[in-house]
Amino acid sequence: MIAHRIRSHDGSSQTRSPMKARELWIGGYGPEESAHGAGLAAFRRVVESETNGETSVEITWNIMDGGRINTDLFELVEAGDMFLCYFSSSYLGGRVPELNVLETPYLFDSLESAHRALDGRLGEALKQAVRTSTGFEVLGFWDNGFRHLTNRLRPVRTPDDCREMTVRMQPNVIHEELIRSWGAVPLAVELNRAIEAIVNLEVDAQENPLANTAAYGVDQVHHHVTMTGHLYGARGLFAHRATLEEFPSNLRDIVEKAIRTAIDVQRSAADELETSLRRRMEGQGIEFVDLTEAERTEFVEASAPAIALAQRSVPEELLGLARA
Repeated sequence: MIAHRIRSHDGSSQTRSPMKARELWIGGYGPEESAHGAGLAAFRRVVESETNGETSVEITWNIMDGGRINTDLFELVEAGDMFLCYFSSSYLGGRVPELNVLETPYLFDSLESAHRALDGRLGEALKQAVRTSTGFEVLGFWDNGFRHLTNRLRPVRTPDDCREMTVRMQPNVIHEELIRSWGAVPLAVELNRAIEAIVNLEVDAQENPLANTAAYGVDQVHHHVTMTGHLYGARGLFAHRATLEEFPSNLRDIVEKAIRTAIDVQRSAADELETSLRRRMEGQGIEFVDLTEAERTEFVEASAPAIALAQRSVPEELLGLARA
């Protein structure tokens, strides 16, 4: 049996042999009051309640608050130091190419269609792909919302309005091709550096769900939001597989129940947050552009090179499952 790795109050880790009392360390890279924070809190609540306190859950809400980079979460979980984290699926696309199906622009047209696919056969296929290539076990998928373009320069209604804008995005070749297809200049920068560059006006634009735009303070410098909805953001719940497999069956059942509850809580909170954030941002004087059907079609057509690149990188059967 493997030893459990727990985190002490000073942030270091130590090894504890398996025993009845367990402490699970879980974490993320967003504020406690975010939808993701609500999901982590729900997971803790169910685990601690259902085990009558035998298993406690320690949460690191935002690992970047301690000066670490967000991708450290992957290393901590895969090493078995941390039990569970959420993370954008796009960051694992290089190791698990099947995940790139979720990076296909305009793959889903609604949250309902995304949930149906990820809770069904597409989600099971992606879980198996991650299991084959990594030490993670994907327990489910949270919403990171649809990504929208924000900028500090001007209203954007067409791809031509993006021409020569510098746009920060996640390090992902499909995302970069998408921005180029709109005539803009992609800048793939890790999150910590990206926030600094945006606040210091070193880049013109970025693309993120409204929750991220607000959480990272981008709404303080970008006064134009175009509801492009060009990419659906899934955040996988990545657990350390060896630790999960070592759990007794009753604890595994409790973890599964906690995950189902956390998914429901997070998705509901994310949907409510999107509505409230838009209202708040409009109150700040931020201008929102809702694309007409014709304008959205123009963005979809301009995105053809990125869509083709994404489709070439994943098996056709996965695309079929996404659209089923």
